[in-house]
Amino acid sequence: MELVERSVGGITLHARARAADGLCPHCGSSSGRVHGRYLRRLSDAAISGARVVIELLVRRFRCLNAACAAVTFVEQVAGLTSPHARFTPLLRGMLTSIAVALAGRPGSRLAAALGVPVAKDTLLRLLRALPEQPVGQVRVLGVDDFALCKGDSYSTILVDLEQRRPVDVLPGREAEPLAAWLAGHPEVEIICRDRGGAYAEGARTGAPQAAQIADGWHLWKNLGDAVEKTVGAHHACVRTVFAKTIPVNRPLEDDIWQTPPPAADATLDVCGRERRLVTRTKERYAAVQQLLTDGDSLEAICRTLRLDRSTVRRFARATSIDELLVNATNRVSILDPYTAHLHQRWNDGCRDSAQLHEEIRALGFRGSIQTTRRYLRPFKSFTAAPAEPRPAPRPRRVVRWITTNPGNLPDEDALALKEIRASCPELDAVTQHVRDFAMMMRDLTGSELPAWMERVEHDDLPALHSLVNGLRRDQDAVIAGLSSSWSSGQVEGQNTRVKRIKRDGYGRANFDLLRIRILHRS
Repeated sequence: MELVERSVGGITLHARARAADGLCPHCGSSSGRVHGRYLRRLSDAAISGARVVIELLVRRFRCLNAACAAVTFVEQVAGLTSPHARFTPLLRGMLTSIAVALAGRPGSRLAAALGVPVAKDTLLRLLRALPEQPVGQVRVLGVDDFALCKGDSYSTILVDLEQRRPVDVLPGREAEPLAAWLAGHPEVEIICRDRGGAYAEGARTGAPQAAQIADGWHLWKNLGDAVEKTVGAHHACVRTVFAKTIPVNRPLEDDIWQTPPPAADATLDVCGRERRLVTRTKERYAAVQQLLTDGDSLEAICRTLRLDRSTVRRFARATSIDELLVNATNRVSILDPYTAHLHQRWNDGCRDSAQLHEEIRALGFRGSIQTTRRYLRPFKSFTAAPAEPRPAPRPRRVVRWITTNPGNLPDEDALALKEIRASCPELDAVTQHVRDFAMMMRDLTGSELPAWMERVEHDDLPALHSLVNGLRRDQDAVIAGLSSSWSSGQVEGQNTRVKRIKRDGYGRANFDLLRIRILHRS
């Protein structure tokens, strides 16, 4: 290093090599005969956001080996220069990483923000110059397709499921490219794929020794599609079940609000629910007592529960919850002298809150109409309502009930599904078949698939018969998929990453550039 200059444009480092001689890169012989000198400008990583340029004075040596094809050569500084490079190895590695992550324009904007301005085309050249990573030995291979342009052109991604990384990207989604790739990798033992016929044919042709596994998610989706068709064909049965009318609320008994009201338990409101003040008092008492047991002081409890000190002290000194509930349940309301009149008028059939409020005002009540309305509001929930027909659920909702684990269904949905099964034998059979299939997937008992298909064929279920016909054509792979823990889940995850890469490039990347970014993204 000879000189460091700081300017508006950044930092310039002036340097020269100190070695007495150089090694010819062609023949390896040493030479100290200088033919000439020139100045090289190398961009380096930024320092505190300032651009750094190294002006390196290098020498051109004459090769002394008469047998060497090179007459002259330029000295190289290890770790700093390489032939024809304008970036140091450090900066080149940084820019290559940016190009892999963001490609052209986005990468150029990020590099400029980091103090290393670079053109988008330069980043793309660095990206295309990356060497391909070795594939290595692949024992378990995942295969799936992704869209370059949806509905028009597709590609195939190959994933090493044991190493959890993509190993290659093939053009198209036909059988021939996959078969050719597999022919060069005879070590493949397991191939996980969807139920597409092209990949099945390519796997049989290129790797006859490998066991094919149909992905469980695709099998479940195929089953769900068949169930949806069946539910749609029998939706009239569902509508018939839900056309039955049921009372929305229980009828009002004649003397339920007779005076005095049935208040055997003062902690309950007029509807029999625990009063909010009682619930809050119990929760605060339990929290304060627990913190006291843990050794917290009253000040710490105040900060933790965000309560006033007098409130915390009252809860701490209480010997039981009943002592606190005495005050919570014996509060006097200004409406108490008039509740008998309200009960009597309500039982007489008067439901107008405003009219009832005017009547008790004439008796001396001085409260607002909101007080009267709040008191009468629970009464309305016990009023009998006319019976209404239940709206029939859409077919897709019924499919969700059928394909959901019975233990995870809410009680209301489970009851509705039970009514549907009782009224429609076809949907009852479908539900049983779906649950049997789910048990095979859960327990990895694919050997039960032939018996399951026979049971399906005995029922009048055309959509499931079509599914069974498709499963028979790919029966070995389906049984393996229902018996093995391997699946295409990792491949679907890589496909999601591919979609992100495509969005970063606005869908404009060529196949070669997209392939490089996919393979170097892990």
